[in-house]
Amino acid sequence: MPFNISKPMRFGDCDLTGIAYHPAYLSYLVDVNEAMFASFGVTWKELMFERHLGLPSVKMNIEFKKPAVYGDTLDFAVHVRRIGKSSLDLYTVVTVDGEIIWTIEQLIVMTSTKDHKSHPWPDDCRAGLERYLHPELA
Repeated sequence: MPFNISKPMRFGDCDLTGIAYHPAYLSYLVDVNEAMFASFGVTWKELMFERHLGLPSVKMNIEFKKPAVYGDTLDFAVHVRRIGKSSLDLYTVVTVDGEIIWTIEQLIVMTSTKDHKSHPWPDDCRAGLERYLHPELA
């Protein structure tokens, strides 16, 4: 089962015609990914400032299907396709009223914030991410 969360399209993230700025989508995506980790009890604040670990995106492939507009509710479904030693392959589908508006394939790598080298997934993170694992989408 994917991680699911909804977010309202905010006025400040739209142009004068009410259409979403596409760069705002990446900000929403960060919020959604952060919420996914929080859903299994690991906050990004803890990862960054206590464990000295970061979660940079190293690859993204976004496909826009149709625009979102101010007032829409964006429904995010985050599928974990693969969990590597330090990598995370995500596929996120964003819909409005059941209609796909954009999708993103995202590769994240767990890194040390001290030396910026890859770092293996801590056991609690791996176990939490496995809840949302859908290898058939790989």
